[in-house]
Amino acid sequence: MRRRDFIAGIAGSAAWPLAAGAQRPALPVIGYLGASSRENDAPTLASMREGLKESGFVEDQNVTIDYRWADGLYDRLPALAADLVRRPVDIIFAPSSTPAALAAKAATASIPIVFTAGSDPVAVGLVASLSRPGGNVTGVSILVNLLSAKRLELFHTLLPKAGMVAALINPNSPNVWPDLEETQAAAKGRGLQLIVLNASTAVEIETAFARLVEQRAAAVFVLADGFFRSRPGHLIGLAARHALPASYPWPEFVPAGGLMGYGANAADSWRQAGVYIGRILKGERPADLPVMQSTKIPFALNLKTAKALGLDIPPMLLALADEVIE
Repeated sequence: MRRRDFIAGIAGSAAWPLAAGAQRPALPVIGYLGASSRENDAPTLASMREGLKESGFVEDQNVTIDYRWADGLYDRLPALAADLVRRPVDIIFAPSSTPAALAAKAATASIPIVFTAGSDPVAVGLVASLSRPGGNVTGVSILVNLLSAKRLELFHTLLPKAGMVAALINPNSPNVWPDLEETQAAAKGRGLQLIVLNASTAVEIETAFARLVEQRAAAVFVLADGFFRSRPGHLIGLAARHALPASYPWPEFVPAGGLMGYGANAADSWRQAGVYIGRILKGERPADLPVMQSTKIPFALNLKTAKALGLDIPPMLLALADEVIE
C-alpha cells in the first residue's frame, strides 16, 4: 500500500506543472488599428515595440498584438475597430491616422485608446484638452497637418518661379479641410496659384496626376493623409514618370526617391506611444496621461531626384536639411 501511495504521489506532483500552465492568465492584448498597410507600417512598428520594451513589455513574451489594417480605405475602419472591441482587447493603438483614432473612439468608451495623429486632437474631438484628455483616449500629436505653411515655404524656395502648384488631397479625410485652408492661405501669400485635386483610391491618384499635367502645374504638393502615406511607391513613381517636383509631409519618402519631405519624426512618436501603451497596461488611466506633442521635425532632400528633374538645390535649403540623399 505504501508503494502504491508513493507512486500516486509522484504522479500527482508530475501533473502540477500542467495544471499551473493551464491556469496561467492570458497575455494582455493590444489591438492594432492601422489605417495604412502592414508593409508601410513595418519600419515604425519597430519603434513602437521599442517604447513597449521601455515599459517592460515584449511582444509574444508578456503581451500580444492583434493586427488589423485598412490599407488606406477608411470605410473599413469602423468594422475593424468593432472587431477588436468584440475580441476583446485590453487597449487599442491607432497609429498615424485621425480616422483610425476616431473609429476606435466611436467603437468603445471603456477600452483605453492610444493614438498618433497629425491633426489637432482637440479640434477633431479625440480629447477634451492636451493636458487633461479625459475619457479613454490619449496619445501623441505628430503635427503633420500643422506644418503645411512652412512646408510650402520650403517648396517655393526650391521652385521660386513656379506659378501653379497642385495640392493632392483625400477628401474623405476628416482633417484635410483645415490643412487645405492653411495651405491655400500660404500659397496666396506667396503669389502661387493652387489647384486642388481629389484622390481617395489608387485609380483617382492616377487621374489626379493626369489632370495636373494637363493643367500644366509646375509641381505637386501632397497633403498629409494615411491613404497617401500607405502608397509611397505609387506617388513617387508617378512624380518621376511625369517629371514633376513633389513635396511630401513624410521625410521617410525621400530615401525612397521623393524630392522633398518635411514633417514630424514618426518613429519617435510611435516609440512614445509604445511607452504610453505600456504604462496604461500597468494600470495608469488615459485620462491622466497628457497628449504628448512631437518636437522632432526633420527636413529631407534627395539630390539625385533633384538632378533628374534638372533642379539646383539652393544652398540655404541644403543648410536647413537634416538629411540629404546624395
